[in-house]
Amino acid sequence: MIKRIAVLTSGGDSPGMNAAIRSIVRTALHYGIEVYGIKRGYHGLVNGDFEKMDSRSVADILQRGGTTLLTARSEEFMTDEGFNRALMMLESFKIDGLIVIGGDGSMKGAKKLTENGVAAIGIPGTIDNDLAYTDYTIGFDTAVNTALWAIGNLRDTSSAHGRVTIVQLMGRRCGDIALYAGIGSGGDIIVVPGEEYDEMDICRKVIEGRNKGKLHCLIIVAEGAPVTCEEIRDTIMTHTGIESRITVLGHVQRGGSPTSYDRIIASRMGSYAVKVLIEGRKGRAVGIRNEQMVDLDIIEALEMKREKRTELIELGEILAE
Repeated sequence: MIKRIAVLTSGGDSPGMNAAIRSIVRTALHYGIEVYGIKRGYHGLVNGDFEKMDSRSVADILQRGGTTLLTARSEEFMTDEGFNRALMMLESFKIDGLIVIGGDGSMKGAKKLTENGVAAIGIPGTIDNDLAYTDYTIGFDTAVNTALWAIGNLRDTSSAHGRVTIVQLMGRRCGDIALYAGIGSGGDIIVVPGEEYDEMDICRKVIEGRNKGKLHCLIIVAEGAPVTCEEIRDTIMTHTGIESRITVLGHVQRGGSPTSYDRIIASRMGSYAVKVLIEGRKGRAVGIRNEQMVDLDIIEALEMKREKRTELIELGEILAE
């Protein structure tokens, strides 16, 4: 019987985390289960920063970015002493199930807890969309839309000056934000991890676009790409003489009010995670596939590799011609 659960957010924040927290709390209360929020992720778990939550605890947070439970990275949790203290805290508060909202690092923490007997459930909360077992992660859609807004503004000034604008987007080793935002914004060149790029080939595309009458060139680069924005800029300016500017969008992509899609999938995932615990399953990773909620063994889920986005990469190249 599940009588008391806890929820924490860990690692980088992402828009929609609050929607997931709200859904977890209210779904659990609906089924007569007590809920504790753990502040500051695994750091709070190790140090016993637990707070009992009720329906009012999650009022007016659905539309907010960030996380009301706060987040932090915890080196202490990675030590044997810290990890054992975390287990002791869960036992002291008589927690029957723990829901972890975060990216791959947070999921690995949930996996380790699972291997040590904790009924842990992972929910994918990261803008990077880098967890292969789920089609989308919470915060990805908002990050893409934030990038589209910024790129739209940059396009105006880039066109006015007739220059090359190089925009670096977040995503770590995954290029999904750059790929989706690049296609959605009409980017001329999209540079993502896992692809080979010749800087001289990029120069050729810039010149071809200029010869076709394009007033400017928009290059979207994922932060984990095989060539840097500086290398692209320097090569273009050296070999074409065209003014080139770099904009690193940075952490603005993590903030802001979540889109309707992120609010909805976060709410669905949060509620589904509680039901998975009620049904007696533990060590699961919750996700969405073909718009349906799914849960997989968390160990298997983390070992899955994301397939190459061949169709989208080709589409971006075709539409930029």
